[in-house]
Amino acid sequence: MRGWTRSVASGAVAIAGIAVAVGTGLGGVVAQFVGVAVVAVAVGFGWPHFLGIPAKKTNGAVISLAGIASAAVTALVPGPQYLAWTPLAIAVGVMAVVVVQLLRGTGQSHRLESAFGASAGVLLCALGAGWIATARLTGAGSMLLVAAISTVVALLLGMIRWPDTIIAPATVVFAGLAAPLAGLVLTDVAVLPATIAGVVIGAVLAAFRALNSARPDRLAAAGFVAMGLAPAFAVGAIAYFLDRMLVV
Repeated sequence: MRGWTRSVASGAVAIAGIAVAVGTGLGGVVAQFVGVAVVAVAVGFGWPHFLGIPAKKTNGAVISLAGIASAAVTALVPGPQYLAWTPLAIAVGVMAVVVVQLLRGTGQSHRLESAFGASAGVLLCALGAGWIATARLTGAGSMLLVAAISTVVALLLGMIRWPDTIIAPATVVFAGLAAPLAGLVLTDVAVLPATIAGVVIGAVLAAFRALNSARPDRLAAAGFVAMGLAPAFAVGAIAYFLDRMLVV
């Protein structure tokens, strides 16, 4: 797959995933849990293919279950500390990754790389529950919408096949501008919190774009999906924490 085609397709996959994770929030917490769980499965089973680590099915199941567990407890626990149990889901997921590597036995290839890579996938997948937490904290029409719009703007800019020295600052600037505009027009979020959220989200996604640009063009379909979805999915936790610190 050519570089520009991969950028466009990866961005489109990420936007579709965010649309599912955020759009289902309009149907209530149960519907959003289902949407987030679906995205978690896509990220979980695609992540080992993206990194090229062994035991892809087993590691994928562990990563997916960590994301689903984090989303489930976030949907069930009383607020406002909706992500209070997410660290436990991450810890259990990392321990499960280590157990998988132990069961593979001594002498198996890339055990250390597999452990670190799968643990990173557990972290990113579990943080996707932040989209549920943000919706429960201030409603589906506040910071959730602001974060989603700034994420989409950052992803759209990431599709452009220009050097990172141009796209990275442009992503931060335009995501930082889109967020307060969305806050003023569509929600009641103040300009300063929305701007900070947009800038942080833009910076995170620009950093992931720079990392992904170093990946080879030949990538399995599942890994390609994870490459687009994982960073945008994890941004949900950033939106939640900024919402708690700056808005609520």
